[in-house]
Amino acid sequence: MAGPARDDDELLSDINITPFVDVVLVILIIFLVTATYIITKSIPMDLPKAATGEQVVTTLAISLDARGIIYLDGRPIEEPELVARLRQVRAEKPDVRAVIAADGGVEYRRVMRLMDLCRKQGISRLAFNIRADDEAPSAAGASP
Repeated sequence: MAGPARDDDELLSDINITPFVDVVLVILIIFLVTATYIITKSIPMDLPKAATGEQVVTTLAISLDARGIIYLDGRPIEEPELVARLRQVRAEKPDVRAVIAADGGVEYRRVMRLMDLCRKQGISRLAFNIRADDEAPSAAGASP
């Protein structure tokens, strides 16, 4: 039997980090999944659906529920207070962006009123919050 003799008294000096990496990745996945549930908990609304849309960094979140109550960053707010807060934020951050989330049952004029309030305070970068519609046809597959 040819080959070098093996010394069984030798200690293993290598550290196996594979189990550590596995645990870290599982914890990361759990964190990512739970973070989406934490972020999406908000005012219950029936948002309009759209097949396309882009993610926007929300600076101001303005919501309008089916009862007509206005929310700013998740807290109910009256219209005069909203105007003052919009003016204050615009003074602090000139490139502020507002994301409007309106319930599907809200009248169009109420949404337009919110848009006008934002524009009058100098906030022209507006976006609308939507709920992704997975069943809508894609732009590439849509027929004219």
